[in-house]
Amino acid sequence: MDYLERSYRTLHHQGDLIHFQVMIKETDLDIGVRRERFSPELVSWVENFIKEQRAHLEAYITRDPDFKTTLVPHELLADAPAIAVEMAGAARLAGVGPMAAVAGTFAQVVGKAVVKRSRDVIIENGGDIFMKSARPRKVGIFAGNSPFSHKIALEIQPNQTPLGICTSSGTVGHSLSFGKSDAVIILAPSTSLADAVATAAGNLVQNEEDVQRAVDYAASIPGVTGAIVIKGERLAAWGQVKIVPQ
Repeated sequence: MDYLERSYRTLHHQGDLIHFQVMIKETDLDIGVRRERFSPELVSWVENFIKEQRAHLEAYITRDPDFKTTLVPHELLADAPAIAVEMAGAARLAGVGPMAAVAGTFAQVVGKAVVKRSRDVIIENGGDIFMKSARPRKVGIFAGNSPFSHKIALEIQPNQTPLGICTSSGTVGHSLSFGKSDAVIILAPSTSLADAVATAAGNLVQNEEDVQRAVDYAASIPGVTGAIVIKGERLAAWGQVKIVPQ
Protein backbone atom coordinates (compact mmCIF):
# COMPACT_ATOMS: atom_id res chain seq x y z
CA MET A 1 0.00 0.00 0.00
CA ASP A 2 2.89 2.36 0.68
CA TYR A 3 4.03 1.89 -2.91
CA LEU A 4 0.57 2.71 -4.26
CA GLU A 5 0.33 5.76 -2.02
CA ARG A 6 3.65 7.11 -3.27
CA SER A 7 2.79 6.22 -6.84
CA TYR A 8 -0.54 7.94 -7.36
CA ARG A 9 -0.61 10.56 -4.62
CA THR A 10 2.59 12.28 -5.71
CA LEU A 11 1.67 12.27 -9.41
CA HIS A 12 -0.39 15.44 -9.11
CA HIS A 13 1.76 17.31 -6.57
CA GLN A 14 2.84 20.74 -7.78
CA GLY A 15 5.98 22.54 -6.58
CA ASP A 16 4.30 25.94 -6.32
CA LEU A 17 1.53 24.65 -4.03
CA ILE A 18 1.39 23.56 -0.41
CA HIS A 19 -0.15 20.09 -0.16
CA PHE A 20 -1.79 18.83 3.01
CA GLN A 21 -3.98 15.85 3.88
CA VAL A 22 -7.34 15.70 5.61
CA MET A 23 -8.85 12.34 6.58
CA ILE A 24 -12.37 12.04 7.98
CA LYS A 25 -13.48 8.39 8.15
CA GLU A 26 -13.38 7.07 4.54
CA THR A 27 -12.81 10.53 3.08
CA ASP A 28 -9.05 10.92 2.55
CA LEU A 29 -8.16 14.11 0.67
CA ASP A 30 -4.84 15.49 -0.52
CA ILE A 31 -5.30 19.25 -0.96
CA GLY A 32 -3.00 21.64 -2.78
CA VAL A 33 -3.36 25.42 -2.41
CA ARG A 34 -1.21 28.46 -3.14
CA ARG A 35 1.54 28.81 -0.56
CA GLU A 36 0.41 32.21 0.67
CA ARG A 37 -3.14 30.92 1.21
CA PHE A 38 -2.17 27.98 3.42
CA SER A 39 -2.76 28.22 7.17
CA PRO A 40 -3.67 25.94 10.08
CA GLU A 41 -7.02 27.74 10.11
CA LEU A 42 -7.64 26.61 6.53
CA VAL A 43 -6.96 23.00 7.51
CA SER A 44 -9.44 23.21 10.40
CA TRP A 45 -12.02 24.88 8.16
CA VAL A 46 -11.69 22.10 5.55
CA GLU A 47 -12.01 19.42 8.25
CA ASN A 48 -15.23 20.97 9.55
CA PHE A 49 -16.61 21.39 6.04
CA ILE A 50 -16.00 17.71 5.21
CA LYS A 51 -17.60 16.62 8.49
CA GLU A 52 -20.65 18.71 7.64
CA GLN A 53 -20.96 17.23 4.14
CA ARG A 54 -20.46 13.70 5.42
CA ALA A 55 -23.13 14.24 8.08
CA HIS A 56 -25.64 15.29 5.41
CA LEU A 57 -24.87 12.22 3.30
CA GLU A 58 -24.78 9.75 6.20
CA ALA A 59 -28.11 11.01 7.56
CA TYR A 60 -29.65 10.60 4.12
CA ILE A 61 -28.31 7.06 3.69
CA THR A 62 -29.87 6.13 7.02
CA ARG A 63 -33.26 7.03 5.56
CA ASP A 64 -32.55 5.64 2.07
CA PRO A 65 -30.13 2.70 2.50
CA ASP A 66 -30.52 1.55 -1.12
CA PHE A 67 -28.67 4.73 -2.14
CA LYS A 68 -25.47 3.19 -0.77
CA THR A 69 -25.79 -0.31 -2.18
CA THR A 70 -27.49 -0.09 -5.58
CA LEU A 71 -25.34 -0.46 -8.68
CA VAL A 72 -27.89 1.20 -10.97
CA PRO A 73 -29.32 4.75 -11.12
CA HIS A 74 -31.42 5.53 -8.05
CA GLU A 75 -34.53 7.62 -7.49
CA LEU A 76 -33.97 9.98 -4.56
CA LEU A 77 -36.32 10.96 -1.80
CA ALA A 78 -37.80 14.42 -2.28
CA ASP A 79 -35.72 16.06 0.46
CA ALA A 80 -32.33 14.57 -0.44
CA PRO A 81 -29.35 16.82 0.40
CA ALA A 82 -27.41 18.57 -2.36
CA ILE A 83 -24.47 16.17 -2.17
CA ALA A 84 -26.74 13.16 -2.75
CA VAL A 85 -28.49 14.96 -5.62
CA GLU A 86 -25.11 15.64 -7.26
CA MET A 87 -23.99 12.03 -6.92
CA ALA A 88 -27.27 10.59 -8.18
CA GLY A 89 -27.44 12.95 -11.16
CA ALA A 90 -23.93 12.07 -12.34
CA ALA A 91 -24.54 8.35 -11.80
CA ARG A 92 -27.78 8.51 -13.80
CA LEU A 93 -25.95 9.90 -16.84
CA ALA A 94 -23.36 7.12 -16.57
CA GLY A 95 -25.86 4.34 -15.85
CA VAL A 96 -24.32 3.33 -12.50
CA GLY A 97 -25.17 3.56 -8.80
CA PRO A 98 -24.73 6.86 -6.90
CA MET A 99 -21.78 5.66 -4.83
CA ALA A 100 -19.74 5.38 -8.04
CA ALA A 101 -19.54 9.17 -7.87
CA VAL A 102 -18.83 9.60 -4.15
CA ALA A 103 -15.06 10.24 -4.32
CA GLY A 104 -15.32 12.67 -7.21
CA THR A 105 -18.23 14.48 -5.60
CA PHE A 106 -16.37 15.04 -2.34
CA ALA A 107 -13.35 16.29 -4.28
CA GLN A 108 -15.63 18.67 -6.16
CA VAL A 109 -17.63 20.09 -3.24
CA VAL A 110 -14.47 20.64 -1.20
CA GLY A 111 -12.68 22.08 -4.23
CA LYS A 112 -15.45 24.56 -4.99
CA ALA A 113 -15.38 25.69 -1.36
CA VAL A 114 -11.59 26.03 -1.15
CA VAL A 115 -11.29 27.85 -4.49
CA LYS A 116 -12.95 30.83 -2.81
CA ARG A 117 -9.81 31.06 -0.67
CA SER A 118 -7.10 30.11 -3.20
CA ARG A 119 -6.90 30.86 -6.92
CA ASP A 120 -5.15 27.52 -7.51
CA VAL A 121 -6.64 24.40 -5.93
CA ILE A 122 -6.04 20.69 -6.49
CA ILE A 123 -8.12 18.22 -4.50
CA GLU A 124 -7.31 14.51 -4.84
CA ASN A 125 -9.53 11.81 -3.36
CA GLY A 126 -8.53 8.22 -4.10
CA GLY A 127 -7.21 9.06 -7.55
CA ASP A 128 -10.07 11.43 -8.40
CA ILE A 129 -9.04 15.06 -8.86
CA PHE A 130 -10.74 18.45 -8.83
CA MET A 131 -8.48 21.11 -10.32
CA LYS A 132 -8.74 24.88 -10.65
CA SER A 133 -5.56 26.49 -11.90
CA ALA A 134 -4.28 29.81 -13.18
CA ARG A 135 -1.29 28.14 -14.84
CA PRO A 136 -0.65 25.01 -16.92
CA ARG A 137 -0.38 21.80 -14.91
CA LYS A 138 0.94 18.30 -15.56
CA VAL A 139 -0.71 15.30 -13.92
CA GLY A 140 1.10 11.97 -14.07
CA ILE A 141 -0.71 8.73 -14.94
CA PHE A 142 -0.40 5.54 -12.88
CA ALA A 143 -1.71 2.44 -14.67
CA GLY A 144 -0.54 -0.46 -12.52
CA ASN A 145 1.79 -2.84 -14.34
CA SER A 146 1.11 -1.31 -17.76
CA PRO A 147 4.27 -0.03 -19.48
CA PHE A 148 2.56 3.38 -19.67
CA SER A 149 2.78 3.78 -15.87
CA HIS A 150 5.00 6.69 -14.80
CA LYS A 151 5.86 7.35 -18.45
CA ILE A 152 3.05 9.68 -19.55
CA ALA A 153 1.12 12.59 -18.10
CA LEU A 154 -1.80 14.86 -18.90
CA GLU A 155 -1.11 18.52 -19.62
CA ILE A 156 -3.96 20.72 -18.40
CA GLN A 157 -4.40 24.34 -19.46
CA PRO A 158 -6.00 26.99 -17.21
CA ASN A 159 -8.94 27.48 -19.58
CA GLN A 160 -9.88 23.81 -19.10
CA THR A 161 -10.42 24.35 -15.37
CA PRO A 162 -12.30 23.89 -13.13
CA LEU A 163 -11.91 20.30 -14.25
CA GLY A 164 -12.49 16.84 -12.91
CA ILE A 165 -9.82 14.23 -13.73
CA CYS A 166 -11.00 10.86 -12.43
CA THR A 167 -9.42 7.43 -12.66
CA SER A 168 -10.90 3.95 -12.35
CA SER A 169 -8.92 0.72 -12.43
CA GLY A 170 -9.72 -2.96 -12.27
CA THR A 171 -6.14 -3.86 -11.34
CA VAL A 172 -5.15 -1.08 -8.92
CA GLY A 173 -6.80 0.06 -5.70
CA HIS A 174 -9.85 -1.08 -3.76
CA SER A 175 -12.73 0.63 -5.59
CA LEU A 176 -15.38 -1.66 -7.07
CA SER A 177 -14.86 -2.39 -10.77
CA PHE A 178 -16.27 -5.18 -12.91
CA GLY A 179 -13.59 -4.57 -15.53
CA LYS A 180 -9.88 -5.28 -15.84
CA SER A 181 -8.54 -1.94 -17.07
CA ASP A 182 -5.20 -0.71 -15.79
CA ALA A 183 -6.51 2.86 -15.91
CA VAL A 184 -9.54 4.70 -17.25
CA ILE A 185 -9.09 8.47 -16.98
CA ILE A 186 -12.10 10.69 -17.64
CA LEU A 187 -12.07 14.48 -17.93
CA ALA A 188 -15.19 16.59 -17.36
CA PRO A 189 -16.05 19.97 -15.84
CA SER A 190 -18.09 17.97 -13.31
CA THR A 191 -15.79 15.85 -11.15
CA SER A 192 -18.85 13.86 -10.06
CA LEU A 193 -19.62 12.97 -13.67
CA ALA A 194 -15.98 12.15 -14.44
CA ASP A 195 -15.94 9.72 -11.49
CA ALA A 196 -19.17 7.97 -12.46
CA VAL A 197 -18.20 7.65 -16.13
CA ALA A 198 -14.73 6.35 -15.21
CA THR A 199 -16.40 3.55 -13.27
CA ALA A 200 -18.84 2.74 -16.08
CA ALA A 201 -16.17 2.84 -18.79
CA GLY A 202 -13.84 0.73 -16.70
CA ASN A 203 -16.53 -1.94 -16.38
CA LEU A 204 -16.38 -2.40 -20.17
CA VAL A 205 -12.69 -3.34 -20.29
CA GLN A 206 -11.88 -7.05 -20.04
CA ASN A 207 -8.92 -7.16 -22.45
CA GLU A 208 -6.77 -4.92 -24.60
CA GLU A 209 -9.24 -5.03 -27.49
CA ASP A 210 -11.85 -3.24 -25.33
CA VAL A 211 -10.00 0.06 -24.88
CA GLN A 212 -11.55 1.72 -27.93
CA ARG A 213 -15.02 0.54 -26.95
CA ALA A 214 -14.63 2.10 -23.51
CA VAL A 215 -13.40 5.40 -24.98
CA ASP A 216 -16.32 5.46 -27.43
CA TYR A 217 -18.74 4.94 -24.55
CA ALA A 218 -17.20 7.81 -22.56
CA ALA A 219 -17.35 10.06 -25.62
CA SER A 220 -21.09 9.42 -25.88
CA ILE A 221 -21.88 10.87 -22.43
CA PRO A 222 -22.90 14.55 -22.47
CA GLY A 223 -20.51 16.61 -20.36
CA VAL A 224 -17.44 14.41 -20.81
CA THR A 225 -14.61 16.32 -22.51
CA GLY A 226 -11.85 13.71 -22.66
CA ALA A 227 -11.00 10.06 -22.03
CA ILE A 228 -7.96 7.79 -21.88
CA VAL A 229 -8.25 4.03 -21.45
CA ILE A 230 -5.21 1.83 -20.78
CA LYS A 231 -5.01 -1.96 -20.69
CA GLY A 232 -1.58 -3.56 -20.85
CA GLU A 233 0.24 -2.26 -23.91
CA ARG A 234 -2.87 -0.71 -25.48
CA LEU A 235 -4.00 2.90 -25.04
CA ALA A 236 -6.97 4.71 -26.60
CA ALA A 237 -7.75 8.40 -26.19
CA TRP A 238 -10.43 10.89 -27.23
CA GLY A 239 -11.32 14.53 -26.72
CA GLN A 240 -9.52 17.39 -25.03
CA VAL A 241 -6.52 15.41 -23.80
CA LYS A 242 -2.88 16.30 -24.34
CA ILE A 243 -0.57 13.44 -23.44
CA VAL A 244 3.02 14.42 -22.68
CA PRO A 245 6.06 12.63 -21.21
CA GLN A 246 5.99 12.49 -17.43
